[in-house]
Amino acid sequence: MTSSVVVLVRGATLPAAALPMLRSAAVYAGTDVDGAQFGVPPVAQAGSVRGIVLLAGSRAEPTAAALLAGGARVIETPLPPLLAAVEVMDRLRSPGGCPWDARQTHESLRQYLVEETYELLEAIEDDDREALREELGDVLLQVLFHARVAAEDPRDPFGIDDVANALVDKLVGRHPGVFADAARIATAEHQELKWEELKQAEKQRKSIVDGVALGQPAVALAGKLGQRSGRAGIPLDLFPQDSSAPAQLFRIAATARRGGIDPEGEVRAVAKRFARDLREAEDAARAAGVEPTTLEADGWRKFWPSA
Repeated sequence: MTSSVVVLVRGATLPAAALPMLRSAAVYAGTDVDGAQFGVPPVAQAGSVRGIVLLAGSRAEPTAAALLAGGARVIETPLPPLLAAVEVMDRLRSPGGCPWDARQTHESLRQYLVEETYELLEAIEDDDREALREELGDVLLQVLFHARVAAEDPRDPFGIDDVANALVDKLVGRHPGVFADAARIATAEHQELKWEELKQAEKQRKSIVDGVALGQPAVALAGKLGQRSGRAGIPLDLFPQDSSAPAQLFRIAATARRGGIDPEGEVRAVAKRFARDLREAEDAARAAGVEPTTLEADGWRKFWPSA
């Protein structure tokens, strides 16, 4: 071997392609690697770095950086994309990373989480596969961002691995028919009921309202309360009965959810259809030489798509 090779290791793991070199070349450990775990001496003991194989933790290790600048070959095991995303987030929040990312907090990121979630919903509703892939990534970014911010908390730090472990425990614990010896659940409806029962017991909830996100959009909130109250056997006549518009809207949304309809999604679909009609009417008016801002009721009726 005439040229040097830099082998990037992760913990105690070597790339498979580097294993033959351990038996046929002069191998040394960089300053960021414990050579003892690989049975190789530190690079400081190398008389020359020409033609050596260097085990390094990163390209920034001094000897590795010098060898790479001289054209040394690199061998590494590519990171799974999900772990690569975590590393990118860590880099952005580290000293020398992105100033904007570094100053964000859970509170300052809230607006972006909401925005990205709605953009994901729109991609689903539009059946746009390309947008769906992108928006899922943007929502994942929010999860990684919040987990990294949480890891830096001086009082109660936790990171993305803690988040993932908690999720695994939750999924396994709430599916005893899949991961344990409990009786298997035959239908999705039964599974949903069982999930709620397990959540109630697990979180020691005292009310059927506990766990309902009161900050969600009003139509979705009314629907969720309608669903929860229905499971508890609360009759429809106990819904708000006054004739005000808010009470009527609540009754419609809550009753719809009991009937298996997603009121938030359905109202959004109607609203988006209305927005499309409005744009078409404006375009039709302009095509006829009429400025839409000058239209009155009869003018709008004339150019409306369904007219």
